[in-house]
Amino acid sequence: MASPHTSNHPNRKARVTANCLQLLRDRVARASGLLVFFFLLPAPPFQTRLAQLEGAIATVLRHPFDAPLLLSSFLEPPFPPSPDASDLLPVPPGNLPSRLPSYAPPTENVPADPSNYGLREAIDVNGNSTDGFSQLVVLHETVGTADSALATFQNYHPRDADQVSYHSIIRRDGTVVYIVPEELRAFGAGNSEFVTPDGVVETVQTNPDIASSVNNFAYHVSLESPPDGFGASATHSGYTELQYQSLAWLISGLRVPEARITTHAIVDRGGERSDPRSFEFERFNKLLRTYSGRTIVQLDTHTSP
Repeated sequence: MASPHTSNHPNRKARVTANCLQLLRDRVARASGLLVFFFLLPAPPFQTRLAQLEGAIATVLRHPFDAPLLLSSFLEPPFPPSPDASDLLPVPPGNLPSRLPSYAPPTENVPADPSNYGLREAIDVNGNSTDGFSQLVVLHETVGTADSALATFQNYHPRDADQVSYHSIIRRDGTVVYIVPEELRAFGAGNSEFVTPDGVVETVQTNPDIASSVNNFAYHVSLESPPDGFGASATHSGYTELQYQSLAWLISGLRVPEARITTHAIVDRGGERSDPRSFEFERFNKLLRTYSGRTIVQLDTHTSP
C-alpha cells in the first residue's frame, strides 16, 4: 500500500533520531543551567542551601521542560502534510499535460480515538491469510458536517457496534483531514464486500461476532456533504471543485488501480447505503487522469446484486 501520505519515508528514521538527540541535548542543557545557576549563588547557611538544592532537583525531575520525556516527544506527526512529487506516477508524453498540477490542498491531523480503528489483520477468523487482497479505495460522504463526524471518531466507543472512522475526510474548502493512518484499519464499511471485474468476491472477517467487510484492505475517504445533503434525500447539490481536486490529489498518491476505486453504496451488502450521493464520476475521472497520468476506467455506479 505504498503512498506518499504514509509515514514510511526513507529518511524518517534519521529525522526521528536527530529530533530525539536534539531534544535530549536541550533538556540536559536546561537542567544543567538550572543547577549551575544554583551553585553560583552566594553561599547561604547549610540548611537553607540544602533546601534550595532539594528544590532545584525536584524542579528538574518534576517539570523542568515544556513536555514530558516520552517516546512520542521524539516522533513526527503520523501524517506528512503533503506528498513527495517523486511518488506521483509519471505522465505519458503526448497524452497529457507535460507536468502534474501544482495544486496541493491544505491538510489537518485529527486522530480518531484508538477504539475506532485497529490493525490490518494478517489472518482472518478462520486462520486464512489476508495477504491476497490489494488495497481498495471506498468513497463516502459525511451526511453532516465534517466536524460532527470528526467529533464522533474522537469519542471512545467500547462497543464494537459503535466503533466507526474513515482514514480521511475532505472538507468543502478542499482541506484533507487525516484521521487514521493508511496502514491501519479504519471502520468505515460494516457488512460489506467488493466484487472484482472477474466476479471474485472480496471480504474479510476479523471478528467472529461481526460480519465480514472490506475494512481490512480498504482506504476510506469521505467528502463533506453540502448543507442540503444532511438529510435522507436521494440527491443533493453535490461537492465543490476543491473537493474534487483534493480527492484526485489524494487518490493519485495511493496508486490504486481505477478498477479498485468504489463507493460505500456499491460495497454495502445491506442495501442501506447510498453514499456518496450526487457524485460526478466523469468529473472525478478527468481530474484523476490529470494528477496520475493513467487511463481512467469509468466507475460502476450501480450496486451489485
